[in-house]
Amino acid sequence: MSERELVCGIEIHQQLDTKKLFCECESGLRDEGYGSFYRTLRPTASELGEMDRAALAQQQKEEVFRYQCCEECTCLAELDEEPPHPVNEDAMDTVLTFSMMLGARMIDEIHFMRKMAIDGSNTTGYQRTAMISVDGSIDVGGKKIGISSVCLEEDSARKLESAGNEVMYRLDRLGIPLIEVATAPDMETPEEVMEVAFRLGSLLRATKRVKRGIGTIREDLNISIPGGARVEIKGAQELRLLPDYVRNEMERQKMLIRIKGILKERGTKQAEFLPVDVTEVFSKCPSKVIKGALEDKGKVIAVKLPDFTGVLNGDNGKLRLGSEMAQYARTRGVKGIFHSDELPNYGIEKEYVDSLRSKLNMSPRDAFVMCAAKEKKAVDALKVAVGRANQAIDGVPEETRDPLPDGTTRYSRPLPGAARMYPETDVPPIRLSDERLMQIRDNMPELPEEKERRLVSAYGINAQQAGQIVRQDRDELFVRISDASGMPAVAATALTNTFAELERECLDPDAIGGDQLQKAFDLLKANRFSKEALPSLLREMAKGTDAEGAIGALGLESVDADEASAIISRMVREREDFVRSKGLDAIGPLMGPVMGALRGKIDGKKANELLAEEIKKIIG
Repeated sequence: MSERELVCGIEIHQQLDTKKLFCECESGLRDEGYGSFYRTLRPTASELGEMDRAALAQQQKEEVFRYQCCEECTCLAELDEEPPHPVNEDAMDTVLTFSMMLGARMIDEIHFMRKMAIDGSNTTGYQRTAMISVDGSIDVGGKKIGISSVCLEEDSARKLESAGNEVMYRLDRLGIPLIEVATAPDMETPEEVMEVAFRLGSLLRATKRVKRGIGTIREDLNISIPGGARVEIKGAQELRLLPDYVRNEMERQKMLIRIKGILKERGTKQAEFLPVDVTEVFSKCPSKVIKGALEDKGKVIAVKLPDFTGVLNGDNGKLRLGSEMAQYARTRGVKGIFHSDELPNYGIEKEYVDSLRSKLNMSPRDAFVMCAAKEKKAVDALKVAVGRANQAIDGVPEETRDPLPDGTTRYSRPLPGAARMYPETDVPPIRLSDERLMQIRDNMPELPEEKERRLVSAYGINAQQAGQIVRQDRDELFVRISDASGMPAVAATALTNTFAELERECLDPDAIGGDQLQKAFDLLKANRFSKEALPSLLREMAKGTDAEGAIGALGLESVDADEASAIISRMVREREDFVRSKGLDAIGPLMGPVMGALRGKIDGKKANELLAEEIKKIIG
C-alpha cells in the first residue's frame, strides 16, 4: 500500500446546554461583568517529575491574569476558592447518550484528571477532564471513521483583551460542560475532514442538549504528512474553512520538508545564538520601524545564521522560513523582525544591509535576523526566532497553531505532551451502574438519517431537501411550519433554497427567528401575499423587519380577484394586437409582465387563470 498523503484526525469540543459542570451556576454568556481579581500561574511537575514544554513556553511570557465575575455565572468554585461540587448529572447523561450513538465502549469507573493550562484560561491553572468512552465509530460516505475517545470536560474562561503583559478573562464561560470527541487519524482528504465534522455535529445536535451559536462548538485538527510532524490547529469554528486549513497546513509542511533538504545538502549546522548590538549601524536609517524603536530608547539587535540564505524567503516566496521565525518572535511581544532575504526593503536601504553584513563578518551563504525594540524584548524575540531557524534543520516541528479567518494559521505554542496530565483529587470516581446505562439506552434520540426518512415519508419532500434540513438542524422548525400551514413543499423550499440564497447575499436567515418565520407562513396561508413573494419577504425579514412590516415595506398586500382581473384586463387590451396574433400562446410571454405588475400580490396559478380568461374574451 502506498503511503498516505495526509493523516488527519479531529477533536470536537461542543458546549452542553446544562448548568455548569461543577457547580449550580447558569452557563450562559453575559454582556457585562463586575469586579476583578488577579492571578499569576506557574507550571508544576507531573507525578514523574517532568515539566510540560507548552507550559514552560507559556511561563516565559511572564503574563498576569485578571478575572471578571458575572451575575449568576460565577461562584466560589469558579474563583477556585472552594472545591468543585458534584458533577452535573444532565451533562454526564448527555455524554453517555452520545457515546451510545457512536457504539462506543463505556468506561466502567470514571476518573477526572487535571490538564495543565497556564495561559490564564482557567483560574486553577488546569482544566478538569474525564474519559467517558472509547472505540466508537461513525459512517461517512460509506467509510468507517474511528472515534478514539469521548470525554467530558469544563470549558475555559473567555478572553476579553490583553494589554502589555496583562490578560483579562471573563468567568461566564468557565465551567460550562463540554463534550470532547476525538477521532482516529482516519481522514485522508481535506473534504473528508469537513464531512466528518458535519456528521459529528449532526449527531451532537440530535441529543437536543447542546448549545447553538458562534463559539459553542470548536474543532481542533491534528495534521501530518509523510516526512512531516503532527501539528494541531486549535479552535477552528467555521466548518467551511476546515478544508482550507488542512490544505494550507499540508503545503506548509511540504515547504518545510523542502527547506530541510536544502539545509541538509548544504551541511548547515545549528546556528549559535550570539546577539550583536548593531544600533550604531542603523542610527541614521530612515526606516519608520527602526526610527520608532530608537526614539523609544530601544536598540537594534542582530544574529548571524550561517548557511541559511535563500530559505528565509526564497524561490519567489515559496520558501518562507522567515515568516515562521517571525511568528515565534511575536510571542515575545515584538511586532516583527527583519531578515536578510527580504532586505533591502521597508526603508532599510542596501548600504545599511551591506554595513550589517560586514559587521557580522558574513559570507554570501550566510543570513541574518534582526529586531528593533527594547533590548531585553529584542533579545528574547531573536532567541526564539533563531531557535525556530535551527528546528528547520530537522524538518517540521510539532506545534499548536491558531486558525485565521483566511484559512491560514499562525504559531501559538509547542505541542503539549503527556506531562501536563495528572489526577484530580477533589472529584471522586463515578461508577456507572447498569441501571443508569439501561435507562439511557431505552431513551435514545432519533438519529439524523431516521429524521430524514420520517420527513420524506410524512411530508412528501425529496430526500435532498430532508437531508439539508436535518443537517442544518431545522427539522423541528420545518415540522412546526408545515403542520400549521399545510404547505410542506413551500416550507422546504424556503428553508433550503431561499435560505441558501440569503446566505450567499451575506444575510443571516437565522436572524428571522422561528416565531417570525411562523408568522410569515400564517400570513401566507391567510392570503396576505402570494407564495411567489415569499423569498422577497424573507430577504426583508433577514434585514431585521418583522413579517407584518416586511409586507408593508415591499407593498405585497394581496388584491382580490376583481382588482387583479381589472389590472390584467388593462394589460391584455394594451397588447391586443399581440394577443390576437398569438392566441392562448400569449399566456407564457405575458405572465412575466402580469406578475411584475401584481408584485407578488396574487398567486401565480390564479394569475394564470385570470390571464387566460381575459385573452379568451379577445380571441373569442
